[in-house]
Amino acid sequence: MAMNIFEKMESGVRSYCRSLPIVLSRGRGYHVFDEQGNSYIDFFSAAGSLNYGHNPPEAVAAVSDYLASDGIVTTLDMYSVAKREFLAAFELSILKPRGLDYVVQFTGPTGANAVEAALKVARLKTGRSNVVAFTNGYHGVSLGALAATGNNSKRQGAGQALNNVTRMPFEGYVDGIDSLDLLERMLDDPSSGLDHPAAIIFETVQAEGGINVASMDWLRRLERIARAHDILLIADEIQTGCGRTGTFFSFEPSGITPDIVTVSKSIGGMGMPMALALIARHVDVWSAGQHNGTFRGNNLAFVAARAMIDKYWRDSRFADGLKLKIDLLDDLLVTVAAKHWKPGCQLRGRGMMRGLKFQDPDFATRVQAAALSHGLLIETCGPKDEVVKLLPPLIIDDAGIARGVALLDKAIATATTAAADLASV
Repeated sequence: MAMNIFEKMESGVRSYCRSLPIVLSRGRGYHVFDEQGNSYIDFFSAAGSLNYGHNPPEAVAAVSDYLASDGIVTTLDMYSVAKREFLAAFELSILKPRGLDYVVQFTGPTGANAVEAALKVARLKTGRSNVVAFTNGYHGVSLGALAATGNNSKRQGAGQALNNVTRMPFEGYVDGIDSLDLLERMLDDPSSGLDHPAAIIFETVQAEGGINVASMDWLRRLERIARAHDILLIADEIQTGCGRTGTFFSFEPSGITPDIVTVSKSIGGMGMPMALALIARHVDVWSAGQHNGTFRGNNLAFVAARAMIDKYWRDSRFADGLKLKIDLLDDLLVTVAAKHWKPGCQLRGRGMMRGLKFQDPDFATRVQAAALSHGLLIETCGPKDEVVKLLPPLIIDDAGIARGVALLDKAIATATTAAADLASV
């Protein structure tokens, strides 16, 4: 009955539960527990929504105190004390130290809501409809965001044509082809068929697309091309943001300044639904009510988000410590990839967003299943789910990193043995 109710009542659209068929009951830090009390190290982090781990005490206390004081929970886009305090903390600790001057648009609660707002305001500002997106990009499954998403199975769910997006190759998509040379040539050629874009939307690390990493030089050149052709630049930081790659925004090391930045997932502090579009002031051409949503005023998310900003981002200590954790994770994963060269294990990614790509797509799925049996939650991604995706919480300690990677190593060995057994039958 415990599992049957899900099969009986939930739509066939559910996905994560198919590869992670456990019933979770509680979580703390980088551990989760199922209803039988089994413990798992979480290298999944709710697809990057839990950068600060499960139930961070400061966020839990802030939300609990707020509710106990009859704090108002939802306010649409009305003013509230919780919103004011979040905005003040976000400006002081996130925007100002990075020299960024954006207005904040609170969209609906999901990353796709932020992407929809970003695309709409870019088109409104420029008066153009076309948008450039990249191969293997993922921006959400609502229609505007889905048009910019590359994944074919997701696109087929639209039930209609997806228009006004031109797809260009991401860096490294085809060996020997400079994707930005191609983009620049097509923009300069009036007969290329590329309609002058309103915007270019990109991820610095394509998470769902297979942990494909853009180099800093590629990002800087992309910005130069956009500026030269009067095209707005939209950075999708929904999964890469909030410290996931080592800095609060993943584009920071490149020195670029996008016109619009979409933020969601971990901005909610403890998994609270929240999404933002950060918009350069000259791009903020909205009139009142042109884009809205009932749940864009989630005060519990404001409270939790402020608590995490105050704890982790008021100075450089958290980011400095994060660099050391990233170095440890990298060292351990390099060893694992070298050890398992036979199944074609290839390490990729940046910061605490890492992937192991395998030649056989089915092998990554077997690794995920073996990892679950050994007590490790991981995800797969990539065009054919050929990449094991690793998103440990940023608050994980060195022992947790070492234990998680050891379980991953064991899972790959288990999958390798199983594959050899099947081959010998």
